[in-house]
Amino acid sequence: MDTQIKTRAAIISVISNLFLMTAKFVAGVLSGSISVISEAIHSGNDLVAAVIALFAVKESSKPPDEEHPFGHGKIENISGTIEALLIFVAAALIIKEAIEKIRFGGETMEPTWGLVIMGVSTVLNLVVSNYLLKTGREHHSIALEADGMHLRTDVYTSLGVFIGLLLIKITGLQIIDPIAAIVVAGLIVKAAYDLTRKAFVPLLDTSLEEHHLQEVQYVLAEHHYLYVEYHDLRTRRAGREAHIDLHLVIDARTSVQEAHDLCDSIEKSIGERVPFSSVLIHVEPDAEIKTIAGAAGRQEF
Repeated sequence: MDTQIKTRAAIISVISNLFLMTAKFVAGVLSGSISVISEAIHSGNDLVAAVIALFAVKESSKPPDEEHPFGHGKIENISGTIEALLIFVAAALIIKEAIEKIRFGGETMEPTWGLVIMGVSTVLNLVVSNYLLKTGREHHSIALEADGMHLRTDVYTSLGVFIGLLLIKITGLQIIDPIAAIVVAGLIVKAAYDLTRKAFVPLLDTSLEEHHLQEVQYVLAEHHYLYVEYHDLRTRRAGREAHIDLHLVIDARTSVQEAHDLCDSIEKSIGERVPFSSVLIHVEPDAEIKTIAGAAGRQEF
């Protein structure tokens, strides 16, 4: 069910971007607006990103196998990183086209078609991006969150182009069009930077988010009376998967069954608080108690 929900969201994104890319390109040609054509390039970029996200969602949901014993979660991070790079490319293309229009001029444009399409684009992207972000957060999908962030930039850029075209219609100043395109490109670069940090950093095996780390520590505190101490707590994120391992020091007189049950209880509690977590606990006997017990045994002997 989880995979079906995420796949449906990714498919909706693909369809939405395909429609908007086509509509913006036609409107850009009809109106002669470089900012609208730039938005068509942006939507084409979004379409590629949405297809990548769809692939990532399907692949990341596959269970671990012999070749990937830790699962396929990082595919979503790779997908998000590729999306960020594509956004940078789109921004560069927009800036290039805008500078050429400022330097060499262009045909007089009629903004009506552009106004209509940019208005539709703003509303549609707002609805779809909200849906993707909500689904991505609820189902812990970096790929869907990245796609949602990608489309959220389209909301602002489409609105910016709409305002620019409206000013052209009112004032007749054609220079507003390439200037609006450059402003759009600046917003896109900012979004690309934010997305790069969110998607790429986990590939370096950084620790879990602070609130999830606190949840792990809270669970360990709940069980504190059943063990001596813990150390070497390590966490990392791979897509939606959270990998956690630690060393747990217990009373040397604890039976294997009791140690096993304690670890099961800790793992279950962490799983309830940190979704899609994989917990590995290395049990160690308390050296001091072991030494005391050994000395007492020798005295009795």
